[in-house]
Amino acid sequence: MLPGSYRAAGLVDDTALVRAMLDVEVAWARVLGTPVSLGSWVPALDPVEIEAAGNPVLPLVSALRAQVSGPVHTGLTSQDVLDTALMLLARGVLTQVSADLERVGSALARLADEHRASVMAGRTLTQFAVPITFGLKAARWLVGVLDALDELDDVSLPVQCGGAAGTLSKVAGDPIAAASAFAGHLGLVWPGLPWHTYRAPVTRLGDALVRACSALGVLAADVLTLGRPEIGEVREGAVAGRGGSSTMPHKRNPVLSVLVNSAALQAPQLGAQLHLCSARAVDERPDGAWHAEWPALRSLLELAVVAASQAAELVEGLEVHADVMARRAADAAGELLAEQGGGTDPAGYLGAAESFVDVVLKRWEGR
Repeated sequence: MLPGSYRAAGLVDDTALVRAMLDVEVAWARVLGTPVSLGSWVPALDPVEIEAAGNPVLPLVSALRAQVSGPVHTGLTSQDVLDTALMLLARGVLTQVSADLERVGSALARLADEHRASVMAGRTLTQFAVPITFGLKAARWLVGVLDALDELDDVSLPVQCGGAAGTLSKVAGDPIAAASAFAGHLGLVWPGLPWHTYRAPVTRLGDALVRACSALGVLAADVLTLGRPEIGEVREGAVAGRGGSSTMPHKRNPVLSVLVNSAALQAPQLGAQLHLCSARAVDERPDGAWHAEWPALRSLLELAVVAASQAAELVEGLEVHADVMARRAADAAGELLAEQGGGTDPAGYLGAAESFVDVVLKRWEGR
């Protein structure tokens, strides 16, 4: 079980997927001219039937046909339904992740502004370098969040509509008009042709989610380092019942940072799985590569939702100990002010730091 999975409740779980597939079938039925009124009905799919079919679509279609008089699913194939349903799930995920990244961004912008003059030790290759400000560090985190938001905004979510071999051969009338109407019913994009074996819509989505997790991972890893007891420059906010140890009662573990860092370490491999499946999407519909894609994509969708929510809570409650930062910078002045030609005044090492903060804050305000 993914720690924090409740934060993604109803977005990518089995029930959500079945509902999304049902929405796809209903939208297509309307394209076919079949009136559909299902109320709150959602079928419970038999796992044995799903295994027998190789995917969950056939059991869903069988259940739907027992409920509806008139043609349903005619002209579609299982991959059309499942791919499109996953795009519907992705839409909800992108909305949630973007909203939480906005929360992260707002909190980071506040920290960057408040601490634009809070001097701290800069570190390179784990060692003291020259003085920086915590405001600059927060601004750097914010740049990653801004880039992630931009990439998520650019993700396109297309319908899949091709029939058995990507030709829409069983669609009566104008098949392109039918596909466009299908996309319109669902609020998705008709990309101009089916993408059964062209998996860029999935890999692009995955890449954007991975990059979002990576941006949050940098933030979390920095917080973990700066929050070590022997450093103590930041600390996660205290929440009753969080961060305890099963054996050491004195501990208050930085759980949110640990979990966001964990997500950043898991996400790239899930993204790589999507690319591997894309490279093996052979023939007119793949023989296993497609089947290996859905669990990786659903895991990545859930991971991104949970990590973004945890990161928002982490940054909003982050305790910044500027006094500790200043004291450490003063104690390490001999090393921090040793850059050749740098002088002995910490302010002389800050250069354009405050200007950089302003540039990032201006970009944030312009969103």
